[in-house]
Amino acid sequence: MRSFKTLSVLVGAFLALAGAPLAAFAQAPIRAEVNEGVIAPLPIAIDIESSGSDLGDKITKVVMADLERSGFFKPIDPNAFIEQSVGIDATPTFASWKTINAQALANGVARVDGEGRLQVDFRLWDVFSEKQLLGQSVTATPENWRRIAHKIADAIYEKLTGEEGYFDTRIVFVAESGARGKRVKRLAIMDQDGANPSYLTDGSYKVMTPRFSADSQEVAYMVLREDSARIYVFNIETGRQEAVGQIKGMVFAPRFSPDGSKLAYSVAQGGNTDIYVMDLRTRATRRVTTDPGIDTSPSFSPDGSTIVFNSDRGGSPQLYAMNADGSGVRRISFGGGIYSTPVFSPKGDKIAFTKQSGGRFFIGVMDAGGGNEKLLTSSFLEEGPTWAPNGRYIMFFREPPGALPSLWMVEASGRIERAVPYSGGASDPAWSPRLK
Repeated sequence: MRSFKTLSVLVGAFLALAGAPLAAFAQAPIRAEVNEGVIAPLPIAIDIESSGSDLGDKITKVVMADLERSGFFKPIDPNAFIEQSVGIDATPTFASWKTINAQALANGVARVDGEGRLQVDFRLWDVFSEKQLLGQSVTATPENWRRIAHKIADAIYEKLTGEEGYFDTRIVFVAESGARGKRVKRLAIMDQDGANPSYLTDGSYKVMTPRFSADSQEVAYMVLREDSARIYVFNIETGRQEAVGQIKGMVFAPRFSPDGSKLAYSVAQGGNTDIYVMDLRTRATRRVTTDPGIDTSPSFSPDGSTIVFNSDRGGSPQLYAMNADGSGVRRISFGGGIYSTPVFSPKGDKIAFTKQSGGRFFIGVMDAGGGNEKLLTSSFLEEGPTWAPNGRYIMFFREPPGALPSLWMVEASGRIERAVPYSGGASDPAWSPRLK
């Protein structure tokens, strides 16, 4: 058994290996065990109890699953616990937790108060230094117990990594079913861990490329019918769907500006495809590219000043960046192969993209200005990267030959790759910001 001065030192070392900034750990020595480039996850015990219900067990399982999927934590099987109950106001028997190699312990109690609200009080402990790191209370309605679990996981993740959590978020995507030639494609939404899926459209028409607004309340997407393609905005709270203007031509690839006031999209008309930006308040539109090539898949930088897109103006689809008004166009991808679906990271320092080369598809990242390209995943067919709000993880969809697509997640260094636990066919994911 190895002893570390603090848990933040250990997890900080893990993040350093994965390419994270380490300002929070700059004054601490870094120690970690790495076997053939694989990050050794941090052993952590989670124990949320409740009296007279199974809510504590259910919350514990969701917190454990969230942390395990991050790749930086290894939740310990509760059957291994020596100390079976730690009172919320008591100090753990640290020797019992050291014996099972728990380097962190999160314990708590869930109860429904007199007003019918669910309250969970929890503590986070550094087992080896025998110190409390965190103490919080989280409340919600009982039916929202999963959100409480995600909030607890966020708090633990943030305390031990120094980075923003990403568990209390949602994914909007295209739910797919049926044979390839008769695919039903519905707009769908679920929690980031695949729970609580619901369908926002009925499948009578095909939907593509859904994208969240910055406040997570609206989704822009493309509706494809036999004779037309239009862009709609769906309000999640009200259920209202509204077509975006009377746009001539085939419209596709919508994406909101960071402040939600504008929508960038592509229009194919008269043998040419260009990018337009619409002011959603006035519905005034502005054409921002004029090249005879195909310009599509626009994505705003977090500050709204830059748009990255893909274009075949140079002979093959590559990535380009330009000022938001269309000026200053410059190419930023120079590797071999075909590039598509670029998207800025939440911090604005990276761009994720899809690349096709040598008969395979890849999900990759590069610096915002181009350069330092790194391919993270590879398969027969995979596309559509979307960033977690903390900029640490990327979700995408993968489609094996003859099978329905499914959602996957990869850590931004490529070291950690996980399937998203949703049982149906799914494509075109978009990750929401943290929920309020």
